[in-house]
Amino acid sequence: MKKTKVLFVSSEVDPFAKSGGLADVAASLPKALNGLDIDTRVVMPKYKSIPKKYVDQMKYLGYIYVDISWRHQFCAIMQYESDGVIYYFIDNEYYFGREGYYGYFDEAERFAFFSKAVLSMLPFINFKPDVIHCNDWQTGVVSLLLKAHYKSNDFYKDIKTVFTIHNLKYQGVFPKEVLGEVLGLGWEYFTPDGIEFFDDINYLKAGIVYSDIITTVSKTYAEEIKTDFYGEKLNNVLYKRSEDLYGILNGIDMEKNNPETDDRIFANYSVHNLEGKLTNKQMLQKSLGLQERIDIPLIGIISRLVDQKGFDLINYVMEDILRMDIQLVILGAGEYRYEEALRHFQKIYPGKLSVNLKYDTVLSQRIYAGSDMFLMPSLFEPCGLSQMFSLRYGTIPIVRETGGLKDTIQQYDEITHEGNGFTFTRYNAHDMLYAIKEAVNFYYHRSTWRYLMKKGMETDFSWKKSAKEYIEIYKKAISKN
Repeated sequence: MKKTKVLFVSSEVDPFAKSGGLADVAASLPKALNGLDIDTRVVMPKYKSIPKKYVDQMKYLGYIYVDISWRHQFCAIMQYESDGVIYYFIDNEYYFGREGYYGYFDEAERFAFFSKAVLSMLPFINFKPDVIHCNDWQTGVVSLLLKAHYKSNDFYKDIKTVFTIHNLKYQGVFPKEVLGEVLGLGWEYFTPDGIEFFDDINYLKAGIVYSDIITTVSKTYAEEIKTDFYGEKLNNVLYKRSEDLYGILNGIDMEKNNPETDDRIFANYSVHNLEGKLTNKQMLQKSLGLQERIDIPLIGIISRLVDQKGFDLINYVMEDILRMDIQLVILGAGEYRYEEALRHFQKIYPGKLSVNLKYDTVLSQRIYAGSDMFLMPSLFEPCGLSQMFSLRYGTIPIVRETGGLKDTIQQYDEITHEGNGFTFTRYNAHDMLYAIKEAVNFYYHRSTWRYLMKKGMETDFSWKKSAKEYIEIYKKAISKN
């Protein structure tokens, strides 16, 4: 039986380039699929900021030319192999030889070039995928370009596309002139059923409209985005494609995130020996200048400081939270007003609140390992990985019931002992405060708390289950006419 072939297209992949959860998915899912005998290869842009140690090991395969706008662009193709996965890098100095990954004036052109290069390189590398699996707006026009420019070529005619929405909020909306000038497409595509979006064009919408199947990163989010509140003006388009829309929960890398072996944390521990968990708490308190008290709950937050993550709620009741006999450690950066507010509270409550306005992968692992609770009061959360990481390290989540948070965290019930965390439903600061107080109350029931910690640490959030669901999706896409 011939192996199914998948090309996984992403604008970022860990460890080469990472700005968010997409990079984690692009690193873990292809590995899991390969383990299940699917020939999965990954392609991404070759950014200037990819660490040198990876660049030095890349193999130069050759080059092609890609026509984009009026430019006839040179495109080198590099290859790198790791853990049995083949990675391809699209190399063009003009578009990708810059600092960082996103935020440039010509985003429409950069990612149109990337999308076109991905399609054009396939015969050159002699890889004909059954499915091209695209992710987020940066790859949204792949399916459209495949249908418009490539389908008449025999090599491409049976290739199917799957498009995954990781966060509907970011859409890649550009002036309509991009349609002809950059994508080289006629006005027949500029319709409400096509790429048109309030008199602009929308790359994410192109992915939704022209792909064979659409997925998103949790079952609840797949339902939520068909409604006005969560739909970001695309709910009607998504509703129309309900039959082809599936929610599949992201997984995490269980080996890399294992408290028994993780060398980023202060002390290792396991479900059978929780001693090290206390050491992590003590060392975290010490390293961040918090009072060294292991008798009180330490609550962790690792997040972008934006409305979506519930910081308006946190801000509103911060005084109430800090008046409790608890400690709070926050890691992340974001909106100026939230950063300023947190600096202000840290001055008033020294030794109780530690604010770290940055991204730091080592500190984040130490917060997962050293905290007792983890707070995620999101307004919306497509999947969320932090609640899974925290459970893996025996840290109990307090979350709002939305998206992937609702699918992974259930309210603890002291009668049936079901549930694995503390939740609230309405987007309301006092409902959140009540959930925090409830968690703090249970923290002092030591046997219950130990039970919750162990239960969390034993939960399987690996990619295996999700990878199997993706394989079913690929089968559905392949069998479509």
